[in-house]
Amino acid sequence: MDWQEWKKSQEQENVKAEEFPNEIILEVRAGAGGEEAALFAKELAEMYSLYAGLQGWGTQIVSSSETSLGGYKEAAIEIRGKNCYEKLRFETGVHRIQRVPETEKMGRVHTSTASVAILPIRKQTKLEIKPSDLEIETSRSGGAGGQNVNKVETAVRIIHKPTGIDVRSTAERSQLKNREKAMSILIAKLEQKEEEEEAAKYSANRKSQIGTADRSEKIRTYNILQDRITDHRVKKSWHNIEKIMAGEIDPILDAMKEYGASVV
Repeated sequence: MDWQEWKKSQEQENVKAEEFPNEIILEVRAGAGGEEAALFAKELAEMYSLYAGLQGWGTQIVSSSETSLGGYKEAAIEIRGKNCYEKLRFETGVHRIQRVPETEKMGRVHTSTASVAILPIRKQTKLEIKPSDLEIETSRSGGAGGQNVNKVETAVRIIHKPTGIDVRSTAERSQLKNREKAMSILIAKLEQKEEEEEAAKYSANRKSQIGTADRSEKIRTYNILQDRITDHRVKKSWHNIEKIMAGEIDPILDAMKEYGASVV
């Protein structure tokens, strides 16, 4: 390979890295269903974390809000690794679970939901954020008692006043690092908001809403009694939920990649 070919290949790699960055924030949020929805949100977070481990990716919980039963009201997880955004980008949307909760005495099937958002963290951005548009708060991070993380205000919350978008970072031990991480998440959320608004303008002319980062769209149902997961976009089902929830989701992601390529 001569110098010109090498330069061209590097430029192509740079374009792909910007389009499909190797760092994302995976955000889960409990929807309809109370505690059951929060437990499902945590199960989804664990499923993706286990998948990340199988891929050799690094994960870190940036922030989380738990319920009394240990579910997630909401959580943000940082995932770093080759092709993580490219593989997970179609997971954004509403996930629905149908099962009999352990607390259900009558044996009735309950339906609960949780939303997932995949936020790519890109190195470059065209967004301009005015400092006056930000409200920044600091607080003590949660953690094991007695650790330094509890004694100083390292946790950071940033509110973007024009949009009301609220982000937090509690994972790092320094306020500066948490502030940097929170800003990167805020930028990713603002970029996602722009993409959603842009996609909405042209949605009538699209074959599908896949890939528009619309977390209000119901995309998948997990039916525990029938041991079946169905993705409503590809109209395809998979069995062995226990194995899938343990992180073995490649068959689903492969189907989404193939379908995404055909409609985007």
